Amino acid sequence: MAEPEVTVRKAGKDNVDVVLENMDLSLVNSMRRVFLSEIPTVAIDLVEVEANTSVLADEFLSHRLGLIPLDSSLANELEYTRDCDCEIYCDKCSVVLTLNAVCNTDSTLDVYSSDINVAVPARSDDSIGRPIQSSTDERGILIARLRKNQELRVKCIAKKGIAKEHAKWSPCSGIAFEYDPWNKLKHTDLWYEVDADKEWPKSKNCDYEEPPNLHDKFDYNAVPRKFYMNVETTGQLKPDVVFERGIHVLETKLAEIALALSKAEEETDW
Repeated sequence: MAEPEVTVRKAGKDNVDVVLENMDLSLVNSMRRVFLSEIPTVAIDLVEVEANTSVLADEFLSHRLGLIPLDSSLANELEYTRDCDCEIYCDKCSVVLTLNAVCNTDSTLDVYSSDINVAVPARSDDSIGRPIQSSTDERGILIARLRKNQELRVKCIAKKGIAKEHAKWSPCSGIAFEYDPWNKLKHTDLWYEVDADKEWPKSKNCDYEEPPNLHDKFDYNAVPRKFYMNVETTGQLKPDVVFERGIHVLETKLAEIALALSKAEEETDW
């Protein structure tokens, strides 16, 4: 079998479009699932509301804060809370953030994610846990709007986790995944009324493969070997870091399986 190949068709700040060749479908799909749900990131997990006189309920405000993307480039420096020996949280397993906003004027005060600050930077790089600023005006995500004399004073504890626990820890907002765009393998049953070719628009990935020849015999043993993947991130991690850490997680899981199987063979070897 030929060596696996990776071709980057397009790369952006929060998006990468790649073509994977000479790989098995199960492996590529495993990569997709790991990218979505098993790469550790940092997200707000606990919210201590000290003052909230806005129109938003505490629960609604906490939910909005939890979904704000935080810089997770150094997430590996943090311990999981379940592995830490502290009671609730500490510097080893969390990042403390604060949000203080008061409206003292007659005009409305908009509170953005850029108003959230790291309380006490305690690591080699204090960028960890900082809200991602991806908007054009660098203000970030709108959290709430305050009228005169309304106040928000909140303490947030960001922790390390994976999306299997909660979607807020997912570094990817979505992954497009396709193979066999011409449907040569007949894995998809295209329902149509008159003409499938006219009623089903062709994917842009069709330009990267030869169209099917109607005179060729159908190969029942054919398997997909070319896959098209578009990874869009939330900003917590860069796309190349998602690929690097995702593959590392997958390698670790496979090594654990191999180790468990070898131990089982030793135990049953008489």
